[in-house]
Amino acid sequence: MLTNQFFLTLILNFVLLGIFGYLFTRKNLLAYFSDGKWWLTWLSIGIITLMDELTSIFYAPSEAFRSIGMNAIAFLILTSILIRFLSQRMIEIAQILEANGIRGGGVYSFSYLVLGPSISFIAVASIVVDYVLTACLSTVSAVENGMAFFSLSGSAKFAFEVAIVWLIAGLNILGIKENAKFTFGIFFVAAIILLNLLFAGIYHSNLSSVETIGESFSDVGSTLVTGNWFNGYFFVIVGVSSCILAYSGIESVVQTASLVKSWKEIRKAYTFLALTVGLFTPVLAAVVLSSNINVSHHETDLITQFAKLIGGVPFGYIVGILASVLLMMAVNTAYVASSELMERVAHHYGFHWIIKTNKQQSLYRIHIGNALFYTGIIYLTGGNQMMLAEMYAIGLLASFSINMGSLLLYRYRIGTKESMEYNTSRIGTFVIFLIMASCFLYLGYHKPYGTLMWSAVTAIFLFIGLRYAEKRAPEKKEIQQTDSPMQMIFYIIESETDDVHIYFRRPKEDGKQAADPSKVYISLYHPRQGIPVKMAQNHFRFAYQRQSLFQAITEILYTIEYELPHKKITIHLGWPTSSWLDRLSTGVMVFSVIHLPKYFTRLNFAIEYFGTMKK
Repeated sequence: MLTNQFFLTLILNFVLLGIFGYLFTRKNLLAYFSDGKWWLTWLSIGIITLMDELTSIFYAPSEAFRSIGMNAIAFLILTSILIRFLSQRMIEIAQILEANGIRGGGVYSFSYLVLGPSISFIAVASIVVDYVLTACLSTVSAVENGMAFFSLSGSAKFAFEVAIVWLIAGLNILGIKENAKFTFGIFFVAAIILLNLLFAGIYHSNLSSVETIGESFSDVGSTLVTGNWFNGYFFVIVGVSSCILAYSGIESVVQTASLVKSWKEIRKAYTFLALTVGLFTPVLAAVVLSSNINVSHHETDLITQFAKLIGGVPFGYIVGILASVLLMMAVNTAYVASSELMERVAHHYGFHWIIKTNKQQSLYRIHIGNALFYTGIIYLTGGNQMMLAEMYAIGLLASFSINMGSLLLYRYRIGTKESMEYNTSRIGTFVIFLIMASCFLYLGYHKPYGTLMWSAVTAIFLFIGLRYAEKRAPEKKEIQQTDSPMQMIFYIIESETDDVHIYFRRPKEDGKQAADPSKVYISLYHPRQGIPVKMAQNHFRFAYQRQSLFQAITEILYTIEYELPHKKITIHLGWPTSSWLDRLSTGVMVFSVIHLPKYFTRLNFAIEYFGTMKK
């Protein structure tokens, strides 16, 4: 039996070496130069995110088992499928952001675009909580796995944890960050070790393991079938909430969108993640949880102890060291990502003092603040992995809920006109939003420590947002460029014609126009989306904020009716072509528009659509 395992393992490693050997010979594998700039490839950002997601395998299975027992096997797989559907929405978000001239920033940029500056600070708070707890949980797990075979006191563990936090802070202050090539090298080593671990685990599995996995699915299925729909839904929410940590980091791809040339690279990266960590994490978790290892006794070092069980002490040491390295890289990712987020927010609102750099061009003030915060959280929680995991899940689910809610609201307002190349089901988005929001509410009620931390950080950021966002909002520059309604009125008065046609245009609607005195074009735009380009002298741009589009239209029409009683005015509105199901606001808008003639009896109205003539 050992001989068979040896030869099979040898074949596996030769195949892996061949694959990686081929990849190492490829040019522009991780980065390429184009249009005067270096861009990362989809593989590069995919691996960066994969390394972040992969660390969760060292603590998520045991945390899931602690909450729902052997049902964790089935729910880890089901949650992986759910996350793949969620990642499709992340691709759509990346495309929407690119269409609006925004690169990177993830949930902060998207919520800012859709919800506005003040509310977007809730998204910032959720991401900050994620980064803080990523660093803290990864630090604690790195010590637990790296020192799994040594007996350490609580104070000794705390000393190691503080050392890791400040060591990585020091490296970032010195300007030493992980790069794509270094990360790919670590990925190569990690892939070899972890795939060997998975193979050995499957090889040592027996009929009892298969029965345990089958019982997990049958228990979940019977609970869903026999109970009423409310209990079944609650059961699913509990299961997904308990397993969501296994797929933390999924949003990192969207946040790195500024490093790639197009949103299409984002799509490839998410496909890569689905075919790698999306399969590896639930399969390895199922193998480990269905084995004869005592999960309850090894909650903090489960994977390392499993490696020792199937491969002996040397292999356990190897996996433990790998776990520590990967988890410390996750801590570094938290430092880098949080500093980039705070830099983006600070630039947005002019808080330049916090993003002052040193000689190494490092955001040292943010790094020092992060290190102090991480140390404080580890100290207050006593390095308790369970408590940190509970707190982590709250922020993660909050960011997912905000992303999906913002996507629903965006599609409600805009439809699919801007991004027809890649669209997802609105009903599917609503279902995912409902699940994520329900999971957030469930954990918020049952995990008070996580709720307290998320609420406190959110309150702080909301206070800053409500107090300073309006004063420092970059939209002020856009509003200052807007035209005055009286400019339009004077233009019409100065024209010699008495028959005037006014056309309402979408902000990004293309088309050339001549300065015809009998025609006036109006673009209503939101300041967050930027002012449209002025196409001609008879094109006027008006910003609307804190009111609906219909209210903005009626304000303009009241001004026209009052100031131009001697002119014959015809108002032209575009024909709505979006699906009412896809864009419910179309129905609301049309319902409102058809009442305009009752309010403005002197004006003429036309809703029209001009097709393309075939030659």
